[in-house]
Amino acid sequence: MKEKSDFSNKSDEKIAELVQKGQIQAFGILINRYEKKLTRYARKFLFKNTTDLDDILQNIFIKAYKNIKSFDLKRKFSPWIYRIAHNELINHIKQKKPFFFPGFDLDVFWPHIIQENDFNDKIDRQIMRKNINKALKQLKPKYREIILLYYFEEFKYQEISDILKIPISTVGIRLKRAKKLIKLIYHEEK
Repeated sequence: MKEKSDFSNKSDEKIAELVQKGQIQAFGILINRYEKKLTRYARKFLFKNTTDLDDILQNIFIKAYKNIKSFDLKRKFSPWIYRIAHNELINHIKQKKPFFFPGFDLDVFWPHIIQENDFNDKIDRQIMRKNINKALKQLKPKYREIILLYYFEEFKYQEISDILKIPISTVGIRLKRAKKLIKLIYHEEK
C-alpha cells in the first residue's frame, strides 16, 4: 500500500485513475482535497448553515466514488465532482423549500460593482450589502448559480459549462444577464 505522501504531488486526474484501477485508498486524497471546497460551495449554494450539510457532502462523495469509473481521464476532475455536487444540491433544494440567502462579503463577491469612494460611511456599506443580498435572493437559481460558480468558486467559462451541462455561450449570456438583473434590482432597492 502506498503512503499518502506518494499521492501529494499527483494531479486529481491521476489519483482518480488510480481509484479506477482499484487503489481505493487514493479516494481519501480526493476527499481531503475537495471537502473544504465543496463545503464552501454547498454553503453558498444553499445560503444557510444547514444541519443536512454533512449528509449532503457524504452523498456527494459516495456518488463520486460509485461513479468514478465513468470519469473521463482526459477531462479535469474538479468540474466532474462539482457537477455531482450541483445535482445533489439541486435535489436537496427541491426537497427543502423555501430558499434562504444570507449575507456575504461584497469585496469577494463583486469587487468592481461599486467603488470604495461611493460609500460615505460603514452604514451605507451595510445598507448596500443588504440590498444586493435582496437582489441575489430574487434571482432565478440558474442565474444565482452562475454567479456562485464564477465569482465565489472562480471557475472558468468552460468549467462552468461542464458543470452545468450548458454551452459556453450560454454561460456568458447567463452571467451577463445575472449581473444586469442584480444591478437593476439593486438600484430599484436604493
